[in-house]
Amino acid sequence: MSEARPAISIDLEDDGGSKGRYVARVAGNDDPGELTFSRASAALVIVDHTGVPDSLRGLGVGAALAARVVADAREQGFRIVPLCPFFKAQAAKHPEWKDVVQ
Repeated sequence: MSEARPAISIDLEDDGGSKGRYVARVAGNDDPGELTFSRASAALVIVDHTGVPDSLRGLGVGAALAARVVADAREQGFRIVPLCPFFKAQAAKHPEWKDVVQ
């Protein structure tokens, strides 16, 4: 029987400037994962890095971060330019994201 994955909470840290990040936390673990981005314009966000510490690997944290930025892009009406290799790989696995990923 497989174990249930722990709940992942994701917060957006955005100062309203040109850069920001999504921070993922798992209960009982102090090491956060992150996805960082730069805003090229109000309609274009560049995902430049996804980092998940070893203590969170295999828990779906990176995939959850990628899915969150896609959900936000749909809700807020921006498109994503994937420079991060991990995000590019996730986008290749999810052709349904092509409405917001360039």
